[in-house]
Amino acid sequence: MNDLELHQLINRVPYAQTLGIQVGGENDCFLLPTKKSNIGNPTLPALHGGAIAGFMELSAMMYVLRHSNSEKFPKVVDFAVDYVRAGKYVATHSRCKLIYLGRRMINVSISAWQEDEAAPIAMARAQFLVKE
Repeated sequence: MNDLELHQLINRVPYAQTLGIQVGGENDCFLLPTKKSNIGNPTLPALHGGAIAGFMELSAMMYVLRHSNSEKFPKVVDFAVDYVRAGKYVATHSRCKLIYLGRRMINVSISAWQEDEAAPIAMARAQFLVKE
């Protein structure tokens, strides 16, 4: 699946549109641009943890669609996120990495960062069921 097809797929997911997810410039990267509705703490301002987790989960789902032969959305079996530091109100990036690709199960690790990829704001693990 190329970037254009992935972009069209993202546009079909209402929650992805709500968050504002975009395909990143690099392969297997995604972008969460600044959007006021994603702020959880307006005093800092800081991104809402749910927006960060949703961004990471949807990034992993789009990654799975790109790297599997399935044309159906994968079903989430398990998703766990570890928040490392506060997400500032700046553009946020995610990179996905395939951990395990079986006939029916796919495991992906996801890292989300802002200014420096070496300083993630959150790390996550996702397991998906993919029907053939």
